[in-house]
Amino acid sequence: MTQTLAPQPSSGAPPTRPSRMERLAGWSQRHRLLALLVWVVVLGGVTAASQAIGTDYRDDHSLPGTESQAVTEAFEKYAPAESGTTVQIVFQSDDGLASQRAAITALVDRVDDMPSVLTVSDPFESHGSINDAGTIGFATATLDGPATEVPAEDVRAVIDAAREFESDALRVELGGDAVRGAEESSGGAAEGAGMLAALVILLFMFGSLLAAAVPLLTAVFAVGSTLGLIAIASNVFTLPSYIVPLMMLVGLGVGVDYALLIFTRFRGEIRRGADRETAARTALDTAGRSVLFAGATVIIALLGLLALGLGGLQGVALGVGLTVLVTMLASVTLLPSLLSLMGRRIEASILRRAAKAKSEPGARWRRWAALMQRRPLVPLLFALALLVALSAPALAMRLGFADAGTEAPTTTSRQAYDLLGEGFGTGFNGPLIVLSEGDDAAAQAAYEKLSSTVGIAEVAPPQRIAPGELSMLLVFPDTAPQAAETAELVAHLRADVLPPVADGTGATYLVGGSTAAAVDFADAVSDRMPLFLLVVVGLSALLLMAVFRSLLIPIKAAILNLLSIGASLGVITLVFQEGWFGVQSGPIEAFVPVMIFAIVFGLSMDYEVFLVSRMHEEWRRTGDATHAVREGLATTGGVITAAGAIMIVVFGAFVLSPDRMLQQFGLGLAVAVLLDALVIRCLVVPTVMRLFGTKAWWLPRRLDRVLPKIALEKE
Repeated sequence: MTQTLAPQPSSGAPPTRPSRMERLAGWSQRHRLLALLVWVVVLGGVTAASQAIGTDYRDDHSLPGTESQAVTEAFEKYAPAESGTTVQIVFQSDDGLASQRAAITALVDRVDDMPSVLTVSDPFESHGSINDAGTIGFATATLDGPATEVPAEDVRAVIDAAREFESDALRVELGGDAVRGAEESSGGAAEGAGMLAALVILLFMFGSLLAAAVPLLTAVFAVGSTLGLIAIASNVFTLPSYIVPLMMLVGLGVGVDYALLIFTRFRGEIRRGADRETAARTALDTAGRSVLFAGATVIIALLGLLALGLGGLQGVALGVGLTVLVTMLASVTLLPSLLSLMGRRIEASILRRAAKAKSEPGARWRRWAALMQRRPLVPLLFALALLVALSAPALAMRLGFADAGTEAPTTTSRQAYDLLGEGFGTGFNGPLIVLSEGDDAAAQAAYEKLSSTVGIAEVAPPQRIAPGELSMLLVFPDTAPQAAETAELVAHLRADVLPPVADGTGATYLVGGSTAAAVDFADAVSDRMPLFLLVVVGLSALLLMAVFRSLLIPIKAAILNLLSIGASLGVITLVFQEGWFGVQSGPIEAFVPVMIFAIVFGLSMDYEVFLVSRMHEEWRRTGDATHAVREGLATTGGVITAAGAIMIVVFGAFVLSPDRMLQQFGLGLAVAVLLDALVIRCLVVPTVMRLFGTKAWWLPRRLDRVLPKIALEKE
């Protein structure tokens, strides 16, 4: 048995009690000054509190149960100095470093007395710190804290001191995570560029600075308030250091997007002759419900990161989820009060612009929908072929962690990286760490076996790191840390090389280091990905099924969202892994794909809900499935395109960030929204809905009885 939702009568129904959303809009209108004051107090209060309390961001890259994590914990326990943050001061002289010994020693002594520096090794007294040719060497400065906690000004002071000792005969470069962090700008340019571009699009759309400012102002209040909340939360929860720019990236895009969807419905009601108060209540009762539902799906998708059980991603889920929640609250409370405060001038602007319009609103989109419905298979197949083609490169994606080898060639950290590779071999910048738990004979047996293994350039003699039977071997691969061959070497050592040695000696051998950690992270994500997909896709599909009382629409939404995400990851692979458009090639940041999946899957639901809810509204009113598709696209096509353009410029602006991970996030999110707003919503959805016909609104009776009823339109 099946059920098809019958259209509801559009007139003659008795008056109904105002919905919760209408009552909320009415309260915000009647108490507009109070609502605005509350948000001002919230923004000022959390900002002041966060400055007084301070922040405690911590990057948690732990992978419980993995070999690399076990190696890290052993070093933290038995050899904390070996696991601390270091800065490499790299020297190069064509005449030989011995001729520059006085200058190098003076620099080492100078740095040794600087703030945040514990010790500095002397390259002339440390074995293996100068290459065989005597032209390249390095000193290692050990800092008094993790790279994220050492003051950037202290690291920049070390960089400035090194510059003072440079000459025509001596080149000095500096490397290490602390140096990379100090070289990066404090940010702000990407956010400012995105907001400016968003304002230009809103001005073009509304033709009024005041009207354009309303969605942007709502987003600023939401993002500003969340910044303070996240800063305070960092003292209680483990939030990564990159959560702030990531939160601003998502918050600005979503904040403007949600406010725009509600404001556009308000504008449409004004054009249809409603007064300001009625228009605001109707907008909140329709588009406002869609915003709340869409925001809920974003939060669900982000909470799916918890299923992965990875500490750093759990902090991201909390931070970005809080951002979306505050943005939703601002859209349904602050926005109605702003519309009431500025309503008279905004209404005049809307009516003036409507009077100048030469065609009925949505006429072009109505013609476009009719065109798509005429021959639906052609545009559908074209769009699907495009999405599949763009997704294909993602199958060859390699995950890793950024190092100085992916920095711009002009940075000192990259110059130091290249000099060390030139002087000591490409694998010197990322040695593998083999931990031997056994006697000295066991460590020596591993040393001999590793020294004869193909793909290894050199192995340092075993070094005891703790009382008892714990030794360390540094293994230098033939290839660079970011090379695929190095990752393959890790797997080879673990599966083929060390197990036979362990069988013969009875010892335990663990392979760690940054490259091994990247391999472990990729494996952990792959193992837990099915559960992650089940949580995110399954819950989102159930929500859509409950809202639209349809079996096919959730399936369609899930497949199309997966395609848009796949295409986004494919583009990231081409640009950042294959080096298209002159970008420094290297692996994709290990955190990026799964986080893009969670964020994009949730954001894609915004347009799905907004477009399909308008189709559903028309279907309930007329019972004509073809007409519902056409009118749904006619009334939402313009705002979806504008909202998509805003999110694209906000996300795309982060490609300007000096941080490679944020660049990948910005490009990935921008491409996903571009494909979602233009290809999927304007090509695929209208054609698929046309092919579905009335079956689009079909739900088996058994499911209909079980699922809760969630209404996006007022009954």
